[in-house]
Amino acid sequence: MAQPDLHNWLTTLFLLALAAHLMIEVWLNIKNQFHIGQHRNLVPDDFAQTVSLADHEKAADYTRAKLQLNRYVLFYDVAILVFMTLGGGFQQLYDYWAGTQLPMIWREVGFLLSTFWLLSLLNLPFSYLRTFKIEEAFGFNRMTLGQFASDLLKQWALGLGLGLPVLWAILSVMHAYFDQAWWLYTWLIWIGFNLFLLWAYPKWIAPLFNRFSPLEDGEMKQRIEALLQRTGFESNGIFVMDGSSRSGHGNAYFTGFGKNKRIVFFDTLLEKLTPEEVEAVLAHELGHYKRGHIKKRMIWSFGLSLIGLALLGWLAQTPDFYHGLGMTSQTPATALLLFATVMPVLFFFLGPLSALKSRQHEFEADAFAAEQVGPNALIQALVKLYRDNASSLTPDPAYSAWHDSHPPAKIRIDHLKRFQSADTTDPSHKEPDA
Repeated sequence: MAQPDLHNWLTTLFLLALAAHLMIEVWLNIKNQFHIGQHRNLVPDDFAQTVSLADHEKAADYTRAKLQLNRYVLFYDVAILVFMTLGGGFQQLYDYWAGTQLPMIWREVGFLLSTFWLLSLLNLPFSYLRTFKIEEAFGFNRMTLGQFASDLLKQWALGLGLGLPVLWAILSVMHAYFDQAWWLYTWLIWIGFNLFLLWAYPKWIAPLFNRFSPLEDGEMKQRIEALLQRTGFESNGIFVMDGSSRSGHGNAYFTGFGKNKRIVFFDTLLEKLTPEEVEAVLAHELGHYKRGHIKKRMIWSFGLSLIGLALLGWLAQTPDFYHGLGMTSQTPATALLLFATVMPVLFFFLGPLSALKSRQHEFEADAFAAEQVGPNALIQALVKLYRDNASSLTPDPAYSAWHDSHPPAKIRIDHLKRFQSADTTDPSHKEPDA
């Protein structure tokens, strides 16, 4: 078993970052749970007409139950990461594959795939608890054990089918150009892989887990088609997903790119909202597209991955990088694994910056929806979604600022109310956004 070099600068940095990450997350978790508990017995005034005290208390208890489980997950994940790195777990797995008679590339592909599978397996108990304890207790889970197992096997099969060729390509490039600019070629492969997934997901991947049927004719479809026409959005269809087969939560999204874009509504959402409210929710989703948020997020993600891979290109040539994180084998596969598992800990402080940008995008998408269909329908839809999904109306401000990709409920509703004075009764006269 590999022994960590406690005098290695990277070992020290890793342990300090891990301790800081754990302390901050636990502090924010407890702070949020306490804050929600303090406001459990009073519905905020802005929501009192739609959200009952019982619904508000349910949301508080649901959120607090998830926070309690997440605290266990935090400590568990830290223990697993320390064991697999400084404790030599990753090195033992690598030694096993190194002892096989497979060619070098395939040994390393097998090492990475089996390691990611093991990490997924180690987190399986918490996935079970979330689904069959917390979601079940609060009336959201509709998944059977058979569905749970089937979905898990499909995910593993997809990971194998998609991961094997991309890992083979990346490792082949790394071995061929390990002392050169392999990180740039790897980045190009990674971009191509992600664009392929974005294109393939609507038609080939999502249907493996859910059924998608075209939206039926009626007032709702007419409203949606009119909205798409006046906003100049072209899609490959409007579909209803059988989300109720697994969960009581409702949502809507659009996916894909180019001519392969799809608009998807959960059937649970359509059951709870009026046609006007559904139109408002879709207008918000279209706002992300029309304001360029999808492209901006892709550019941000690809830019960070390029910087990260360039950093790995330097670290991979440094023996301290491997020794300081419990590895004795210095190969492209071990470099990739350490990068994927350890680097997020060292750069955990970037999370709030990403969440801040995401919240700004949500405000912009809300503004777009208010311009297209007026703010009132979206306000009504959001309040219903907060209620029906048992979303906390009173999150701790610090926790929300650090974690939440969406603004807190009150702040978001207050932002939408600013558009009420400019609301019109005939949104069909609005010009398509450029």
